[in-house]
Formats: sequence, C-alpha cells, structure tokens
Amino acid sequence: MPFADVDNLDGGRQAAEHFLLTGRRNVAAIGGPPSLPGARDRLEGLVRTLQAAGAPDVPVAYGDFTAASGTHAMQWLLRHAPGLDAVFVASDLMAAGAIQALRRAGRKVPADVAVIGFDDAPVARHTVPALTTIRQPVEELATVATRLLLTGAAGIDPVLPTELVVRESA
Repeated sequence: MPFADVDNLDGGRQAAEHFLLTGRRNVAAIGGPPSLPGARDRLEGLVRTLQAAGAPDVPVAYGDFTAASGTHAMQWLLRHAPGLDAVFVASDLMAAGAIQALRRAGRKVPADVAVIGFDDAPVARHTVPALTTIRQPVEELATVATRLLLTGAAGIDPVLPTELVVRESA
C-alpha cells in the first residue's frame, strides 16, 4: 500500500540546529508514543544532531500528543533534568501543555527555557509566547496521499519536507 509522510527525522534535526545556533546546550525532549515511527524519527533527528555536536545526553519524557500529557512530561523533566534550557516537543498540543508547566514552575519561555513544537497547528500561534515549531505541510500531504490512492501508484512513497517556523518561544 503506498503512503506519503513528512520528513520527521529532518524536523528533529532542524530543531536541534536551532537550539545549538541560539546557544542552548541542555536540551530535553518530550517524545510522542515510541510505538509510532513518526514520533521515533522526530526524536532520533534531534538526538543524532545534538550528539554529533557533542551535546550531553538528552533526557526524554513521553506523551500521547495531548496538552495534558505535555504538562505531565514537562513536570517529569523539570524534576529529572532541572538544568534544562531547551525542550523539543513532538507536537504543538504537547508543547502548549509544556509551556503551562514551565510557567507554573516559574520558568520563563524563552528566557529560561526555549520550546520548539512540531506540526504548526493553530494552537502554535495562540500560545503565550507564540510557539516556534516545525511545520509539516498537512494540506499538501493530504493531496499527495489522495493522489496515491486514486492512481494506485505502487513503489512511490513521497516524503515531504518540514520547515522550522521561528516565533517567540525559541
């Protein structure tokens, strides 16, 4: 069965490079469910890039792509990696929850902790501060997937590029 996807691995790489370029060195992550290939790839792209740059190990908490799980994961990270200065979050909804947890803990975003989400969902523009995120081209992905289904194209599995959208959180 043909499929279309976004370059989740490269999205993680872009987040890591942005953190490194802005002087962040103690990066943590909130990953999506490890059973999902896209969630694993986002995390792998981040970790691989940070390791290549000589950054320390990346503490990881996991969520289920909901705001509540982002809040819980961020609370866990603050207890287990209190010196973190950046966090990459596998979805914008979880990032919104993480920002709430940071605020409740007295951490300022981005002064104390930079936050990058993934999706460029509408919530990204409405968080305070507005969320820096990795944009996945959802509409284009739907169009490509529909074409694949309608044409029955076998052996063509397009992977669409992601794009870093810099806003106020990182």
